[in-house]
Amino acid sequence: MKKSKLIQGMVMLVVAISFGACTKDEIKPQLEDGKSTIVKDLPGDVGNTVGGAKPFEIFYFSLKTSNKVDKSKLLTADWDIAFAKEYNSYVSVNNGTNDQSYGFGGPGKAAMVVVNQAYDAVKTAPSDDEFEKNGVSAVGWDPGNGNGWYFYELNTHIAVPVKNRTYVLKTADGQYAKLQLISMYKGAPATVSDLNWPAPYFTFRYYVQQDGSRNLSTKD
Repeated sequence: MKKSKLIQGMVMLVVAISFGACTKDEIKPQLEDGKSTIVKDLPGDVGNTVGGAKPFEIFYFSLKTSNKVDKSKLLTADWDIAFAKEYNSYVSVNNGTNDQSYGFGGPGKAAMVVVNQAYDAVKTAPSDDEFEKNGVSAVGWDPGNGNGWYFYELNTHIAVPVKNRTYVLKTADGQYAKLQLISMYKGAPATVSDLNWPAPYFTFRYYVQQDGSRNLSTKD
């Protein structure tokens, strides 16, 4: 086996172990701000595992309706983000012109940029030029590129969301929004300890600016 394949296999094993672990700590109350939509314990392909008989089933989510969207509407603007790959942790936007998007070939206009600020501190969407130059089509595990929404610690094999990292989006229909991905474990625990804890169950919050402006302030 080539060295690169061996390393890749080891990485996948560590990720698989890390996804199964967490404690019963509750979601932090400061998520509530009176403006953002908070999604708690949205189930992914629960029960599947890395290296199983079938890949994780992709699911699609609408920021407008706060609901999953059936895969029959893949090439429409009815969904904004997709959850794919291992433990559905790979979050991709719906862009019909990007061949890296699951919505490639459809009418979706979604885009995403990484902002290394706390969610509450992000008050304005960047320029269209910023989306064009520094946009990313998807985010998942952060191997050190500064884009991913979670990383794992080699010493403890724990998956940990990256602090103070927010994603500013254009939705599939072109509105500005911001997104904080918080947890992939049921109950959104603050600390990882139990290897048998159920996953993937996603907790995240987001805010869509409905008036067409770049104003993303969620704190008065």
